[in-house]
Amino acid sequence: MKQFPRPSTELNLRAQVVATLLKVQQGQSLSGILHQQLNDIPERDRALFHELVLGTLRQWYALKSITLPLLTKPLNNETVETCLYLGLYQVLCTRIPAHAAISETVTATKQLGFHALSGIVNAILRRATRETESFKNSLQQAHGLPSWMYKRLKKDWPAQLNELCQQLKYSAPLTLRINQRHIGRDAYLIKLEAQDIQARACHISEAGIVIEQSVQITQLPGFEQGWFSVQDEHAQLCATLLPDLTDRVILDACAAPGGKTAHLLEKFTPAHLIALDQDASRLVRVSENLKRLKLDQHHLEILAADATTWQSSQALDCIVLDAPCSATGVMRRHPDIRLLRQSTDIVQTVDLQKQILQHLWTQLKVGGTLLYITCSILKIENEQQMIEFFAEHPDAKEIKIEADWGIEQIHGRQLLPVSGQGDGFYYCRIEKVA
Repeated sequence: MKQFPRPSTELNLRAQVVATLLKVQQGQSLSGILHQQLNDIPERDRALFHELVLGTLRQWYALKSITLPLLTKPLNNETVETCLYLGLYQVLCTRIPAHAAISETVTATKQLGFHALSGIVNAILRRATRETESFKNSLQQAHGLPSWMYKRLKKDWPAQLNELCQQLKYSAPLTLRINQRHIGRDAYLIKLEAQDIQARACHISEAGIVIEQSVQITQLPGFEQGWFSVQDEHAQLCATLLPDLTDRVILDACAAPGGKTAHLLEKFTPAHLIALDQDASRLVRVSENLKRLKLDQHHLEILAADATTWQSSQALDCIVLDAPCSATGVMRRHPDIRLLRQSTDIVQTVDLQKQILQHLWTQLKVGGTLLYITCSILKIENEQQMIEFFAEHPDAKEIKIEADWGIEQIHGRQLLPVSGQGDGFYYCRIEKVA
């Protein structure tokens, strides 16, 4: 029988973390609930709360794989299992003193209504403190993915599999894209150095900077003046793969939250730029970001519409299609994807990508460019999608991306998550020929 926790005012921090993790297990997206959850936490505890939620999710399946052999019989209790994973995460992956991690987690188990099972949590966590090295080795060796995803990645990336699984367990760096209409990258690095903020230039993106310490983004120099956006390094490559789009008509399909829209306006002066997204509420972020970045919006149209049916009133010179996808490439930033994504979702997503591609392709001018992008690392959404597209469209010609980044595919290039660098992204550049 499921027991519901008492009001959050009575729960300790670990119990509140568990309550949030339970919501994710029940299908709620972390981005949809985290802001509200953080508001319920005293300010002094927010950083720890954030770290425990995201860290436990990143290691979720690895923690599960080392926990199961320790149980003489299955718990069949998701609350107590979550307490166990959270406790083990603290003991094995953080600097929290073991006695505090155990005491607080056992208390949380009791507060959440499972006093009788708190002894199991206590016993397993104490064993982990006695056998720390053995536990850490087991955690390191676990692939840490749901079995369906692991099987797909094993098939898609056999040579890179072990490294890929490890990379996905860790956090991604905080990366900025410098708004070069306002300031150069080198000049901004000097500003950061003057404030003793540790940072370095990105390896691939010419506009990117990695911040190498914990910071408040709004406190960084030039935030209000629009000197930078927060954007993953590999996502920043989009605008660099396009022809000169000054005085051209561009569609940014699936545009929210607006990183690519902003980058297009920083780099080009289009005749008309349409930022299209199905989610009107997320498009509000696009407007807010562009306003902060002080970009010229005279030739911009922000539009809430379905990309499978929307019809342009004019022929398009360029389509940037950041297609809906499994988001498996950005699990370092969104670790709840591990729990939320199901194998059955993939077929539906691939079908949706195909519908959008087919529909938008008809609206592209002959000689125009379509840049197909996903933040997925599954070939069925990327290389395989493009193989089918080219087979069905004799008027489509791939323009090879000549680059020293990523892995060349039959069509397009695939970037995998890299430590200290960008997430998993796929790019394929297509020209419409007569």
